[in-house]
Amino acid sequence: MSQVIDPSTTLIPGFSAGNAFSAWKTERARALARHTAFGLPTHRDEEWKYTSVRGLAEVDWQFVSTANLTGENLAGPSLMADAIQLVFVNGRFAPELSSAASAIPGLTAISLATAVESHPDLVRQYLMQATLLEDQSFPVTAHLGRLGKPGADTFAALNTATFVDGAFIHVARNAKLDRPIHVRHLTAGDRPAAAPRLLVIVEEGADAQVLESYESVQDGPSFVTPVAEVFVGRNARLEHVRLQDENLLATHIGTTDVRAEADASYLHYQVVFGGHLTRHDLNGFLNGTNLHARMDGVIALSGDQLADNHTRLDHAFAHGDSFQVYKHVLAERSTAVFNGKIFVHQDAQKTDAKQTNQALLLSSEATMNTKPQLEIFADDVKCTHGATVGQLDDLPLFYLRTRGLPQVQARGLLVYAFAAEVLERISHPGLRDALEAKLLAKLNQV
Repeated sequence: MSQVIDPSTTLIPGFSAGNAFSAWKTERARALARHTAFGLPTHRDEEWKYTSVRGLAEVDWQFVSTANLTGENLAGPSLMADAIQLVFVNGRFAPELSSAASAIPGLTAISLATAVESHPDLVRQYLMQATLLEDQSFPVTAHLGRLGKPGADTFAALNTATFVDGAFIHVARNAKLDRPIHVRHLTAGDRPAAAPRLLVIVEEGADAQVLESYESVQDGPSFVTPVAEVFVGRNARLEHVRLQDENLLATHIGTTDVRAEADASYLHYQVVFGGHLTRHDLNGFLNGTNLHARMDGVIALSGDQLADNHTRLDHAFAHGDSFQVYKHVLAERSTAVFNGKIFVHQDAQKTDAKQTNQALLLSSEATMNTKPQLEIFADDVKCTHGATVGQLDDLPLFYLRTRGLPQVQARGLLVYAFAAEVLERISHPGLRDALEAKLLAKLNQV
């Protein structure tokens, strides 16, 4: 499935095998061993029961180091005209396509390789420890590789074994950013494989908005295995939008691991329009009291597309609330999977957790597999979950027809209203409008 990786190679360019950073060599080799031992999941694995990745082994994927990509043939402008933009091509930072963030007070937005190289002694110290460093003044060393659990997933392990760069976003304590950050991942070339990495740290009392997007510059198959690690400090707020809009031959298997501290607010919006096979695991650990979390998604598929979304949210302390609304629009022969888990731990009294999955089938050949789960170990909570799968209601369609709307327009309006409910919660008006336009374009294809 992937190229043979020499364990003596290093994670970050510029770190030779014989220097003080040899611990990364060990971690990388260990992750490769995990991936090799786990191999590709099959239908016998409960977490992959409805999603086959067997075809990945039939393609000779290439970890392309460079691509002929310039500003002239970049895949369009950013969805947010006012955004700080970090662009990555096949998992490698493209500074010529990115915008500087040095003038934004309280914000560090640079390539991960640059961030790690900035503090080599502390990186070495970090790599030698199995737990978070107490010294939080150098956040790369404190969190990189510690929020996620690459040993628990074969594709996250593959990312750890192969990634060479990524995005590092650090928002300083009490900073309130008036500009969003767009981390933009592009794939280009012949059968490219990429392992993008994202590390976001929002310190205590800070407020930020991040768009993480995945796009194809060229036609043809690609294989992307991103991992994002997100830390939201006490009383901080992060709005995190994740857009998968690659071409219809792309395979995208990603993981996002989030840890939020007391009184924090984390808002995640998963938007899927592209890809032949898309899988995303979103894991949130609410590590404090009075936390607020949203994990919403809108997935619009057509043709033979397959999208598989798994969420896991752990309420570990009292007085937390979380809300999940995932909406699917499935046309033609498309297939979707949703597995949402909420765990309410014994000390998480007064938890309010709600989970909803709704699917609209526009074809008799479309398939929705849904499995909402609740595991509650506290006795003073309000928790609900539910799933609905159905077709358009004839009554509102008839009502619109009696008002003079043609059949196609009336049907499109109802489908758009169903799916756009999630997008309306996004606070940035430019991004919200752009995603709604993409949704309309997608619906016009079916």
